[in-house]
Amino acid sequence: MGWSERRAQREWERDLLRQIRALETTDEGPDGGQVTPLRRERVRRPPRRRRRAPAVRGAASAGRTPGERRRTVVTVGVTLSLIGALLLLNVVPGAYQLRALLGLDDRLGAAVDGGSSGAYRFLSTVPGTDDPIGWDPCRPIPYEVNPEGAPDDWESLVDDAVDTISEATGLVFEDKGTTDDRAFEERFRAGVDPRPVLIGWATSEEVPGLKGDVAGLAGPISTSDGVLAQYVTGRVVLDSDAFEEIERFRGAEEQQRAIVLHELAHLVGLDHVDDPSQLMYRTTEVTRLGRGDLRGLALVGDTPCG
Repeated sequence: MGWSERRAQREWERDLLRQIRALETTDEGPDGGQVTPLRRERVRRPPRRRRRAPAVRGAASAGRTPGERRRTVVTVGVTLSLIGALLLLNVVPGAYQLRALLGLDDRLGAAVDGGSSGAYRFLSTVPGTDDPIGWDPCRPIPYEVNPEGAPDDWESLVDDAVDTISEATGLVFEDKGTTDDRAFEERFRAGVDPRPVLIGWATSEEVPGLKGDVAGLAGPISTSDGVLAQYVTGRVVLDSDAFEEIERFRGAEEQQRAIVLHELAHLVGLDHVDDPSQLMYRTTEVTRLGRGDLRGLALVGDTPCG
């Protein structure tokens, strides 16, 4: 009982006591004499104790209007849509990690070499961070092939390697066909649209970097708008003499494909590692991508859209 209820109860008791004392009786008293009738003064009823209203589940939302509830649903829907866009599109760094954490991206599921982990290294990173510099994942990477000096099955070698790198990175490659261009070094000049990536075969006389035991070399070319550095073109040069030499051995095609795959991994942003179980080891000890290779490729393909 609250304070106000107790006060009303006491007032009722005092009022009832006053009315009892004011009752009229006979002078003779209660021994059989005539009794004067009572004055019929109305007596107030005792105050009733107020009951609390029963608690209603969902009280916080019970007072909301249908319009407010609809706005809440719309807000939640828009928020979830934005989160989904960030996960499905490379709008911010780390989208791949989030997708992998939620089970939405299984680019590492194709690993066949290297055990449960493996090394990877990036050619370049964003200054002050460990984030790799990469290609714009929202634009296709155009490439063209100069087949001069290439083995007879060059098309399947290039197509298979491009498909493998595309699957591992999420990057899209656009085949621009064949070309007679052999300007491996001059792919980009300031103020001019970059040329497509050039894939071709050459000798060490034409490209001195192929001297010695080098079966191929590759690298991307980057540009920066002052905020975001990205790769915009590049080259893949394969040693025609080395490819010809490999053809004399068993498993030649698999070995040649591994070399093309190794160089394309350089093109998209991976560097050599000291782990011989990975394809990005300095010498080609394996012919398929290891877990470290796949992890690194997934990350270089996860850079923000330009």
